[in-house]
Order: sequence, then structure tokens, then C-alpha cells
Amino acid sequence: MKEQKILSERIVYYCRLKNMSYYELAYNSAVPLNTLLHIIHCTTRNPGVFTVAKICNGLGITISELFSSEEFKNIEFDVE
Repeated sequence: MKEQKILSERIVYYCRLKNMSYYELAYNSAVPLNTLLHIIHCTTRNPGVFTVAKICNGLGITISELFSSEEFKNIEFDVE
């Protein structure tokens, strides 16, 4: 599974867990809704670390929480 898809699924998971819409997350994190949707729909190839940190802040979680999943532990990056 590609890293973009894993990141997207984790964000969606936390939105559902916290009963938060994407609009609310965008507002709470100060990340434009369009940017957030591009990350969720995997059309952003490499979202910046500060954007991801803002999203985590909007979700009320740490970056460690976002990335603490088996999918991220077993990730293999394609080196081009």
C-alpha cells in the first residue's frame, strides 16, 4: 500500500473517531479544505511535515499517534 493511501486512511480514521467533518478539520487545523481533500484523495504526492503537523493539531492528536500503526511500521519506500 502506498504511503499516501496509508496517511489518508489514518486521517479519515481519526475524523470518524472524533466525529469530525473534513470542513471542521480544515478549520481547526488552519489547513485549506482543498489541501486537506487533496491529501485525503491521494492527489498530493508528498504533503509537507508542517501541514501534517497542523492536521494532527486539528485532530487533537500527536504526530506519533498518527503514524503509530502497523501499516506505517511495515512501510517500504520506493527509491527512485
